[in-house]
Amino acid sequence: MEGAKNAAISAEKNMEKETPAGKISAKRMAFIAIMAAVICVASPFSIPIGPIPISLANLVIWTAVYLLGAVDGTISTIIFILLGAVGLPVFSGGAGGLAKLTGATGGYIIGYIFMALVAGFIMEAAKRKTIPTFLSFMLGDAICYVIGTAWFVHLTGKTLAASMSLCVTPFIPGDLIKIALSIAIGMSVRKALIKASIME
Repeated sequence: MEGAKNAAISAEKNMEKETPAGKISAKRMAFIAIMAAVICVASPFSIPIGPIPISLANLVIWTAVYLLGAVDGTISTIIFILLGAVGLPVFSGGAGGLAKLTGATGGYIIGYIFMALVAGFIMEAAKRKTIPTFLSFMLGDAICYVIGTAWFVHLTGKTLAASMSLCVTPFIPGDLIKIALSIAIGMSVRKALIKASIME
């Protein structure tokens, strides 16, 4: 039994080595697709507290980035956004369609891409050490807020101070909790997958 398991693992590694440069392996594609699906399932669950709802989307995106890294975590995020753009009800509150992306709160959804990318690259450079990772996720969150709030101000004509009080300040405590949770979840799941020889 143990020999069969080792043979399967060896064959899997050989398949990955044979993957041509620039190509994404089947395992990578599977992880990306799974995390995109998880984001799509979690994102509609939200609590409306004003123009911007409290959403689980950023929690799952941070978890995806922790598990998959900057590039693959960002690809999962982009897939989620594209699925929402074509009309699937994957955005907060079960919304979908281009109108959501081009609306007043669409900048925050687009901001998820840059949040994932920047946070992921810094996390990888820090080798997933907890404090630097926490800080990198905070920076990514700030970038998302800058992009989203700039778009919100542009479309609504509200002042920056008013927009911040509506769309940023109420969410900071919750985001800090979600960052901590995403790191804890990501760390536990990643360790389990590595132990099971599913992830390297």
